[in-house]
Amino acid sequence: MRRQDIRNIAIIAHVDHGKTTLVDALLKHSGQFRDAKLQQDCILDSNDLERERGITILSKNISIPYKDVKINIIDTPGHADFGGEVERVLKMADGALILVDAFEGPRPQTRFVLTKAMEVGLKPIIVINKIDRPDCRPEDVLLETIHLMEELGAEDSLDIPYIFASGRSAFASDDPEAREGNMLPLLDLVLEHIPGPIANVDAPLQMTATSLQWSEYVGRICVGRITNGEVRPGMKIALLKKDDTIVKGTIEGVETFDRLGRIKSEKASAGDIVAITGLAETEIGDTIADPVNPVALPRLEVDEPTLSMVFTINSSPFSGKSGKFLTSRHLRDRLQRELQSNVALRVEEAGAKEAFKVSGRGLLHLSILIETMRREGYELSVGKPEVIRKEVDGKWHEPFEILEVEVPSVDVGTVIETVSLRKGQLKEMKAGSGTHSHVQFSIPARGLIGLRTRLLNATRGEAVMNHRFEKFAPIEGDIPRRKNGVLVSQITGKATAYALWKLSERSDLLIAPGTDVYEGMIVGENSRDNDLVVNPVREKKLTNVRASGSDDNITLEPPRVMSLEMALEYIEADEYLEITPDALRLRKIWLRENERKRNPISA
Repeated sequence: MRRQDIRNIAIIAHVDHGKTTLVDALLKHSGQFRDAKLQQDCILDSNDLERERGITILSKNISIPYKDVKINIIDTPGHADFGGEVERVLKMADGALILVDAFEGPRPQTRFVLTKAMEVGLKPIIVINKIDRPDCRPEDVLLETIHLMEELGAEDSLDIPYIFASGRSAFASDDPEAREGNMLPLLDLVLEHIPGPIANVDAPLQMTATSLQWSEYVGRICVGRITNGEVRPGMKIALLKKDDTIVKGTIEGVETFDRLGRIKSEKASAGDIVAITGLAETEIGDTIADPVNPVALPRLEVDEPTLSMVFTINSSPFSGKSGKFLTSRHLRDRLQRELQSNVALRVEEAGAKEAFKVSGRGLLHLSILIETMRREGYELSVGKPEVIRKEVDGKWHEPFEILEVEVPSVDVGTVIETVSLRKGQLKEMKAGSGTHSHVQFSIPARGLIGLRTRLLNATRGEAVMNHRFEKFAPIEGDIPRRKNGVLVSQITGKATAYALWKLSERSDLLIAPGTDVYEGMIVGENSRDNDLVVNPVREKKLTNVRASGSDDNITLEPPRVMSLEMALEYIEADEYLEITPDALRLRKIWLRENERKRNPISA
């Protein structure tokens, strides 16, 4: 039988289509919260990195009581690199709100999340968001979304319920011309069209561990949806592992989601989404079952990673100046801890004793992990991102992605030329809204590394690009590397304005005067294609004849400041990015010039 007192729904969409803002509006209009609790925007983006970048990285669970029904809402990430978060939480839901921007329409991630939702049989509701935009086209976008669902094989796509909404203005309506109201029509639509969970309370316990959290007080917290049976504190259970082994355990505490937090519960039944404590050996995908009749549920399956990097200890002369965790043991423990909750990540020992090969869904996926680690006090060095290749029928294949670029029409030729140089094949080009055009390519994943910066430079910052995994295909030819060489410091010291002034005549500087440098550190980009060893700490020799004020005034352009993602895209195979809590430094793997000559590293 189905429970009618509960609804489990996921909110899924392309990045920046307004999922978290819509959840804010649902919270405000549900009548269950004081205004003081809902002062900030994007309430569920509680992580510092989420707030700084304006994106959702981790999925979140909340619940809203409405008309005697508990609506459990799962907010999911919108960026393709965090698809692992989406895939594992969808199995907790029975329905999904498919959120689509009323101007942009379905985008690459919309197709991705729709495919995953249909694979697990979720009941969809289409929500056309941002209908109060001046350039919106809600009815056209609705048709595009229905056509996409038909293309993906949805049954009765014309009968899928839909609604028009604005998360920022907090209203939902059947009328695309509406400009005011509240969010209650959307909640009513959820109650009407999303089925309650199938619940068999009398059957033996079955529950999949969908996500893991950590608390200093109670240890590991396992979150998931109960498929059959019920759980209670003090209950004996069997933990069915990946290798078919069975571990006995005892549930210490049971919590259910209530509004923005969790409350302790004496019992939770099939259909409930719960957080369980006391199971220290739980891993994502394990089945929590009845010890008398342990039956495993199908394990969670997540798409394989496509990009890898080498993580190793920070071996520079400045190691240990700002970080707390420096050794390979610290690095190994942190990566193993990340594996427990990050299902799309893979970690294996690299050739060197102090190095690890870390694989993920994309550059953003791995850079978020790196940024989190540096804020926790870790120091490390990472190598050039490399795509993961695999052998199929005796031939090596590499991952290809669908790249979609929204660009001013006058720059379409520049975009096609730039992408074609990186082995991108034009698949579709059509006029977009106004003066913009929409261009779609199939491109090797390695061609995407560094492409965003080049496209932004070529289009004066106006190109908007999105991509999603397409397939593995035979390896294409070589992709152009970085055109320019770098300036490498030959000495350790503090960079001087006088030395940098001389170097700036034939380079773009990456450091400012007063920056501490060491031998082997990269201080600038050469104007030619070769690397150049330089002295950035040289001072002007002062004599009675050459006084300090007799020469020209030194004027330097500001150095090029790179973000973490830009630096990862910039480095070559013989370089590392040194990461510490207070600095990012580019360096050569071999710091001494004679070592680099004896140990050449090619791409």
